[in-house]
Amino acid sequence: MNEGPVNQSHMVETTDCLEAVGIFRGWKNFFFLLVVICLVLVQASFWLVNLGVVQIPPAPAAAIAEIEAVSAAAAETVAQSSEAMTEAAPTRKTVRLPLLEKLTWEHVRRTIELVDGVLILTAGLFCLAMFFSLMVSLIGRLGGISHIARAFFLSLIMFVLVVPWQELIGSSVIGAAYTPAELAKWVSGDGSGVMHAVLYYLRFSGYWFLVVLLAIMSQARSARWTKAILRRLEII
Repeated sequence: MNEGPVNQSHMVETTDCLEAVGIFRGWKNFFFLLVVICLVLVQASFWLVNLGVVQIPPAPAAAIAEIEAVSAAAAETVAQSSEAMTEAAPTRKTVRLPLLEKLTWEHVRRTIELVDGVLILTAGLFCLAMFFSLMVSLIGRLGGISHIARAFFLSLIMFVLVVPWQELIGSSVIGAAYTPAELAKWVSGDGSGVMHAVLYYLRFSGYWFLVVLLAIMSQARSARWTKAILRRLEII
């Protein structure tokens, strides 16, 4: 005799859970779109500087501090050797694009600083949306737990890799998000050789590709979770 009220209560709970799933799904897709846009802007900023479209201005303060730290005789020797190295050093190849000639280092620097903040925030919110979707699926017994659980852990790993740990705690562990100073240091560095080039592109392109891959895999898993819910409820 109590089956009617119990089934009705269960249907109400399922309906509420489906409404929550719809809300989290919408926000999750929105945060994913923002994460992808931010990652594209970060990579575009790197290639603009790497190809020489945007030139990094010199830092005269560092040179002045170095000159004041040595004696007059040593400073003269260093100046002579620096002049000789400058004449012999190969010039960095640059790419000139008419549409991007007005871009300066100041524009790239401000873009990176703004995008870094938005990227970290949206990546964290994307991970939270996955977590709440997992909780709703567990509480409402909607199914597709394996898909949403994998999507959550993939988004969590993506968020951890995005955070610039090298700036927050000063550790040797780096994040995909980089600062303008770090980019300028790598681009203006004196390193050479195959190993330096490999580390250079792994830092700014390989790491970025890994984060993009994790974000796409997480989004794809969440899409499978949605389809699993609909199939279980016989909606499709």
